[in-house]
Amino acid sequence: MEEPVVREYFDACRKMPAVELFHVDSFDARQIFECGQCFRFDRTPDGSFEGVAKGKYLRVSQPEQNRVLLIGATLSDYETVWRDFFAFDEDYHAIQTDIYQHFLKFGEVIREAVQNAAGIRILRQDPWEALCSFILSQNNNIPRIKKIIRAVSEGLGEPFSAFGKTYYAFPTAEAIVRAGEDGLAPYRMGFRARYLLDAAEKYQRGELDFDALRTAPYPETEARLMSVLGVGKKVASCTMLYGLHRTEAFPVDVWMRRVLDRYYPKGIDIPSLGPYAGIAQQYLFYYERTRENGA
Repeated sequence: MEEPVVREYFDACRKMPAVELFHVDSFDARQIFECGQCFRFDRTPDGSFEGVAKGKYLRVSQPEQNRVLLIGATLSDYETVWRDFFAFDEDYHAIQTDIYQHFLKFGEVIREAVQNAAGIRILRQDPWEALCSFILSQNNNIPRIKKIIRAVSEGLGEPFSAFGKTYYAFPTAEAIVRAGEDGLAPYRMGFRARYLLDAAEKYQRGELDFDALRTAPYPETEARLMSVLGVGKKVASCTMLYGLHRTEAFPVDVWMRRVLDRYYPKGIDIPSLGPYAGIAQQYLFYYERTRENGA
C-alpha cells in the first residue's frame, strides 16, 4: 500500500497554511463527513467541509478524485494529527477484499454497496467525544445532534483561535461535571443530560480507560461502555467503531435493521463478519440511505 504524496503550501486566497495530498485512494469527503460518523464538520457553499477535530480547525477540499487539500494544516499537523485521523495508514483495497470474503456468502448486495460508497473512511475520532456524541444522538436527527454539540462546545468547551476566528474544542469530562444537570439544561439535550453527566463522572473516576479499551476483549469493552447510564449496544458499538477504531464493531440502528431485514432476510452471523465488519456496515448504511433518498 502506498500512502498519499504530501506537499505543504500556503493558500494565498484564505491566507492559511495548507497541505496538498496526491494519489489519495478511497477518499470521498462528502461520503466521509455525511455518513453519520461525526457531527462537527459542515459542508460549505463551495463544497468543502469545515470543522473542528482533536482541538484543531480544518477545512477539507477535494478538487479531484485523488487529490485532497487540507486547508489550515501544516505538514507537522498532517504528520501528528490528520494522517491518523483520516487513517491514511490503512489499505482500503485490502479491507474491501476482506469484506467481500466475509460478506459475499450472505449475498451480492455488499458488492454494490462498496462500489457506491468506496470513498468512506472510518475516522479515528477522540473516544471521549465519540461516546458523548452518540449518547446525544439517541432518538435524535443529525441536524439537531449537530446543533446540540455545537452549543455545548461553545458553552463549555475550551476556545481556541485559528486564522482570526474563534473555535471551540469539545468539552472535557471535568467541564461537564462542573456544569451538572442544571448547567447542561440550556443546551436542550433533555433526558440525555443525565447520561452525559454519568459518562463524565465515570471517566473522571477512571472507570472508562479508553487506551485500555482499544485492545481489551470485545465483550469487556462493550460491557464497560454499557456501564454508563443510557448506553446500550448501539451507542457502545458506535463508540467502539468511531472512537476506539474497533473496526469489527457493527452498530445496528433503525436504518441498519432495515438493511438486514431487506437484504439478509435469512439472517446474517454478525460475529463472523471479520475485522472490518464496521466498515462494511458503513458501506451498507450509506448505500441504503442514498438509495432511499435518490442521491
